[in-house]
Amino acid sequence: MSQSPQIRMPTRSAAELLDALVAREGTGAHPHIRSGALSSGADAMRNLADAVHFLCLLHGRHPGVIDSAARKTVDPTARAWMDQAAAAFVDERAFLSKIASAVGPVPSTQGQAQCEAAVAAQCKALAMLAESDRHGCALGAAIALTLDWRTIRVLLDISAQRLDLAPPACSLPDLPGTARLATSVAGTPAVERAMLFGAQQLIAQHSGLWDLLAARAAARAHG
Repeated sequence: MSQSPQIRMPTRSAAELLDALVAREGTGAHPHIRSGALSSGADAMRNLADAVHFLCLLHGRHPGVIDSAARKTVDPTARAWMDQAAAAFVDERAFLSKIASAVGPVPSTQGQAQCEAAVAAQCKALAMLAESDRHGCALGAAIALTLDWRTIRVLLDISAQRLDLAPPACSLPDLPGTARLATSVAGTPAVERAMLFGAQQLIAQHSGLWDLLAARAAARAHG
């Protein structure tokens, strides 16, 4: 009795896997973002202010994820992408800081010290990720940050517009170039796994931040 030939499913590229990860688990998929808590309602501006201040804690310092990852990169193609991303993130940090200054103090919320300690722990986790010696890990984290930042940047633009600030153009590497880089660097299964691990860990830290911000918004609403 002859066996029917197995149908081989096409394998997805590293770029497609990274895109799918960010779409499935990134900022845009988080319930706090999807609820509209940062874009509509009486508490939206306070929630946006909270998000801006905590994003400053996580990504507002230099060196950040991309800067540290760039120091680990020797591949010429990846190096060019890293240099562009790092330069662009200088502007993103400046924009973030400008909004934080304009939006006023952190909204009063119970457990402030514990929240700041939690984000400090996240900063350490991101630093370890970006300085990993596992080939591909730091690059995966950096790529995931640039992909997820596109959604975060929409939130920052909303904040800026409400504060009568003009959002500057975002100069992070474009999506086609980022996809080409991911696919070219992920030349072996081991490197691809390392890239995906770095990306997953970065996205997990972002998800944790939004969990924290959702809890803070709920605490203020019921305070």
